[in-house]
Amino acid sequence: MSFYIKSLFVAVPIFMILIAIEAIVAKRRGIRINRQADVIASLSSGVTKIIKDGVKYGFAIIGYAWLVNNLTIFHIENIWIAVIIAFLVQDFTGYCIHRLKHRVNILWNRHVIHHSSEDFNLACALRQSISEAVNFSAIFMIPAALLGVPLKIFVILGPIHFFFQFWYHTQLIGRMGIFEHFLVTPSHHRVHHAINPEYIDKNYGQILIIWDKLFGSFQAEMDDIKPVYGTLKPVHTWNPVIINFKHLWQLLKDAWHAERYFDKVRIWFMPTGWRPADVKEKFPLLEISNPAKQLKYNTNNSNWMFAYSWTQLVITHMLLFHLLIVFSSHSNIMNYLYAGVLLLSVFSFTSILDNNNYAFIAEFIKSILFFVLLYIQDFSWYGLEGLMVYILITYIICSLLLTYYLQNNEKNNRSISPNPV
Repeated sequence: MSFYIKSLFVAVPIFMILIAIEAIVAKRRGIRINRQADVIASLSSGVTKIIKDGVKYGFAIIGYAWLVNNLTIFHIENIWIAVIIAFLVQDFTGYCIHRLKHRVNILWNRHVIHHSSEDFNLACALRQSISEAVNFSAIFMIPAALLGVPLKIFVILGPIHFFFQFWYHTQLIGRMGIFEHFLVTPSHHRVHHAINPEYIDKNYGQILIIWDKLFGSFQAEMDDIKPVYGTLKPVHTWNPVIINFKHLWQLLKDAWHAERYFDKVRIWFMPTGWRPADVKEKFPLLEISNPAKQLKYNTNNSNWMFAYSWTQLVITHMLLFHLLIVFSSHSNIMNYLYAGVLLLSVFSFTSILDNNNYAFIAEFIKSILFFVLLYIQDFSWYGLEGLMVYILITYIICSLLLTYYLQNNEKNNRSISPNPV
């Protein structure tokens, strides 16, 4: 089990506690920063991210290990100097990749999920991509490889650097004095998540804000301009799996409809949001032109629906950590199939919040896959046997029946389908 996966067993409970504390403090202050469906969508996105990392989906064009083995020209003897260099290289690499994700059409698909929430809170920090099939970040780490910074430093530093980006996704912390000059703070990151013209595509830094100040992408938060969060093209769904590939699907459609072959090719590498003129005219998309008049996506879900989705989220979390524990005991194919059950679960209980018919379809496929895997393993479930198997079977059956009931009951009780409000 990798250091990153092991660290999740510590980090995830801490994140959940901090999210709960933030919600309590916000309520006491009379500030509304959370909506149930949005928080469920954010936490569910975190589940999909862990699933993706757990089954090791994706590959690197060039790995840092290869760079160290082939490009090192000098070995740093002092471990602390090596750690400092590694941190600076890691943070600068994060800045560069982050900026590219915002500025290149195809790369935006890898990041849109993180900006898809129209709220801003600690939960939205967990909206992480599962569409990053190819990792090219090592290209920016060549300076560290030239100096012979050991791979093991990045193995430990990487997760720490990633998890440390969680804390500044909050509206409850104001400006932080001297720290504003060199660290990414909540104030800086509120600007980054905002779609106001004054704020958009600013503050790409991950830990240090100095890169933005050096390369002209810094913008301080202004007292007279309140940040409006989300994306200029709203996603209008709570389903993190759909959000992850929504922009890619739009690019595919636009490339297909474009009349000029040149446009079919260049659309992928143009600035984010660019569309061929003929496509833009024939197939207009909803886009926010005035953030001050933003209508947040909302669905009128009942308390029963929320209770169901929260329960599904908790159970899916439990099964996810079971997968991580038993991962090394099973073949890759079996692990992928287990991951498939979990992804279908997320797809189902977030789709039902959208009142989408996909919910029952996903739940039905999940049930079939579960029983097929149960049969393959001679009525055991990845090491679980006896009473635990009967509990899981009961869960799967109840989950299928409740999905069907709630989906139809909610639909019959609504006079209007989900709309932004």
